[in-house]
Amino acid sequence: MFTGIITGIGRIVVVHSLGESSSHGKQLEIEVPPGYLDDVALGDSVALNGACMTATRIDKSSSRFTVDISAESLDKTTGLDSPGPVNLEKALRASDRLGGHVVSGHVDGVGHITHFGPVGESWDLRIRAPGALSPFLAIKGSVTVNGVSLTVNTVHDGDDGTEIGINLIPQTMQHTTLGGLAPGAGVNLEIDLFARYLHRMIQLTSRPQPATFAG
Repeated sequence: MFTGIITGIGRIVVVHSLGESSSHGKQLEIEVPPGYLDDVALGDSVALNGACMTATRIDKSSSRFTVDISAESLDKTTGLDSPGPVNLEKALRASDRLGGHVVSGHVDGVGHITHFGPVGESWDLRIRAPGALSPFLAIKGSVTVNGVSLTVNTVHDGDDGTEIGINLIPQTMQHTTLGGLAPGAGVNLEIDLFARYLHRMIQLTSRPQPATFAG
């Protein structure tokens, strides 16, 4: 589990194919800030742009670690198949503060930036989310964008999905990769965990119940 509070910015520096067909995944080598791996062990979970990955090799002397990402994960995410910057978050400890919201590290869909511009001291970020995620997006609700826990300020439903508006403060711009976004770019989205379960419960409880007869 994670919180959506980014703990470092890394960079995918090497991408190796794990096979020759589209059914094979890739091996990523990620460079991280000095000292970031001091408390990371083999098998630990680290979120890359919001996607939970397992550390398969760690080289603390070079501040690099390796993960294997499946073809399924590559198909359901963006920004993890080529070199470039990534948001990093280590898995949540039971004693840690929950500064953002409960995040599973499972990407639910890829959204696309429709607008990104300054508003006062902050930035207005708007994202077109897939229609399948529309029921889970609400004003003042939480959403994870490339691993960053953010609050939804506006929601506009359309035939091609839902556009959400988010305000990014300077702190977020400076300490995550979101400052490098541009219109048209894809982002990894994870819906609120509690909204997911609430939707499922409503689905089940709204079904017609079978008739019962007294014996």
